[in-house]
Amino acid sequence: MQTRVSAHTHQTLLPSCSCFQQHTPHPRTRTRAGRQPFQTSNGSLRRSGSLHFSAIAPGLGRSGVQRQSRLLVQVTRASADGEKMTIAITGATGLVGSRLVSKLSSQGHSVRVLTRNVGAARNKLPYGRLQFYAPAEWASAFDGATGVVNLAGEPIATRWTPAHKAEIKRSRVATTRAIADAVNSLPEDRRPRVLVSTSAVGYYGVSDTETFSEKSGSGQDFLSEVCREWEAAADDTQVARKVVVRSGIVLAREGGALAKMLPVFNVFAGGPLGSGRQWFSWIHRDDLVSLIIEALTSDAYSGVYNGTAPNPVRMSELCSQLGTVLGRPSWLPVPDFALQTLLGEGAGVVLDGQRVLPARAQEAGFKFKFPEVSAALKSVAR
Repeated sequence: MQTRVSAHTHQTLLPSCSCFQQHTPHPRTRTRAGRQPFQTSNGSLRRSGSLHFSAIAPGLGRSGVQRQSRLLVQVTRASADGEKMTIAITGATGLVGSRLVSKLSSQGHSVRVLTRNVGAARNKLPYGRLQFYAPAEWASAFDGATGVVNLAGEPIATRWTPAHKAEIKRSRVATTRAIADAVNSLPEDRRPRVLVSTSAVGYYGVSDTETFSEKSGSGQDFLSEVCREWEAAADDTQVARKVVVRSGIVLAREGGALAKMLPVFNVFAGGPLGSGRQWFSWIHRDDLVSLIIEALTSDAYSGVYNGTAPNPVRMSELCSQLGTVLGRPSWLPVPDFALQTLLGEGAGVVLDGQRVLPARAQEAGFKFKFPEVSAALKSVAR
């Protein structure tokens, strides 16, 4: 991929990492009322891979800006020349994180795994070029890193109790705030250059009739609230470039929604969940991982992107396609009340949906390996 840095603008792509130093962060303008998330601090949106000096480092003065711009150009050139990155990752042992770590490692990049359980993470991620950091050491993982990928979050497809709802929010918002605080405390020349933080299509709320793009507003339910706070915490991170990926439902055999559906189909009891008319905005895990890596390595990416395939389907179509792939019937629906009994308020995750399109990823030229659900299901269900 070709990377461009114009003579009058300077933009970075990636990050690096080392040891944590106490440092008072430079005063920086924070989000003001009325300013949209992921604008630069002077209110201008970054476009076409260019960013004005004052947006990179307001208040630094010209000499400080020139020093930072030289660093940004160096990082950009390193990426363009195929040199290797150092990426710090939270949620690295999860469904998406484990595949991301595997791919980055296989490409020769260094990965810093931020985890609550170092021993368990080592066992789950037996790859080269990995370093592991317990919670007390997380801050040092960001020092000198090329970039940060934030995938942390408690699973939501389970029964919601008040305590679990609190953990759903805390595991996302508090973790992201901790990342922002740790990164912001570093000297500017030691900070990662890019943050890629996940969110979810739950940001948009639910609808059977509307179609949502990155320009759409947020919903009013619990998950919408979680996503808004999650993204706001990411926006507080003082790095040259920030990307939020609002992920759809990830298709993978090893976990997520599909892993719960496969056993049901394999005993001839598969069928739509609820009415079957709810939208299912999905993405193959490999495409989501590729989108995250693209966001790390391309300075064309900044702001919010929907991490969904370009062809969302109704739940009934998903189940019909899955039945065809498995050679199993898919006519017996799972009624609403059964799911509500099992999951309580959390049943809304599967009984309600939204039709979300990846407008900005397509505009950026991202190529989906699995744009159609039939091919994605064949890939993960075989």
